[in-house]
Amino acid sequence: MEYRQLGRSGTRVAPLCIGTMNFGNPTPEDEAIRIVHRALEAGLNFFDTADMYNAGESERILGKALALHGHRDDVVVATKAFYPSGPGPNDHGLSRRYLIRACEASLRRLGTEWIDLYQMHRPDPTTPIDETLEALTHLVASGKVRYVGTTTHPAWAVVEALLIAERHGYARYITEQPPYNLLDRRVENEMAPVALKYGLGLLPWAPMAQGVLAGRYGTAAALPPDSRARERGGVYAERVESRGIAAGQRFVALAAERGVTPAQYALLWVKDQPAVTAPIFGVRTLAQLEEALPVADMALTGADRAACDEINP
Repeated sequence: MEYRQLGRSGTRVAPLCIGTMNFGNPTPEDEAIRIVHRALEAGLNFFDTADMYNAGESERILGKALALHGHRDDVVVATKAFYPSGPGPNDHGLSRRYLIRACEASLRRLGTEWIDLYQMHRPDPTTPIDETLEALTHLVASGKVRYVGTTTHPAWAVVEALLIAERHGYARYITEQPPYNLLDRRVENEMAPVALKYGLGLLPWAPMAQGVLAGRYGTAAALPPDSRARERGGVYAERVESRGIAAGQRFVALAAERGVTPAQYALLWVKDQPAVTAPIFGVRTLAQLEEALPVADMALTGADRAACDEINP
């Protein structure tokens, strides 16, 4: 397996990142632990979670799985902060007050002394960016965090943070986690060029376009009962629409011609795009993980790129 640099850092990670949003709901704890251990056995050393996933259960289960495995030093753990953890006016956001408290709570749930990659889950327009960066610098200096990054931030905000960090000697963002897949290529306009210029690693979420590229949907009106679009609704359901489903059906046929599953092909397409460090694969079952594992050693060809561009330029 070819390990990749985690953005502008000396840390190397597998080219697939295991997303743990499903840990605790719908994936039960025992199966989640088996998923983590199988991933580690296969050489995948990169796991992504967040403090708000299933009210902290995802972090707790991931921490338990890593403790049972017993090789914390070999694993890169990424988590996030921003969303509310309580009803108070200061129980969310990217302020110094909240970030330090949220980080300490994540450390307790994960059962670890440090977080490898601490990500700002969404932008916070109410907090000055220098306050956020100063707080993150404090967490890095205290040894509680190794690196910092962003999730679903606009390109201009990431560049602003990089420039302020350079000016004041603050901790520098090394990754950005955007939505990115064959049906949603917006990041190629600004974020991917920014990432290439400034050494950011992209960690795309939704590489299968909510399952549309995996051929899970026949129509937008009939959502499978176990789909994320049906179970979580909101933005997940809104992204399932007729034009995307039609493109997804063409993609399924193309994957069959290539002799791979649609899920594998969707992951592969994202994995081998410029500036991408690792797509985040939100595993729900051990069987899904087994299907994805071969992608780590696959390579996207020029013919693959051209055929996929025919579906969505």
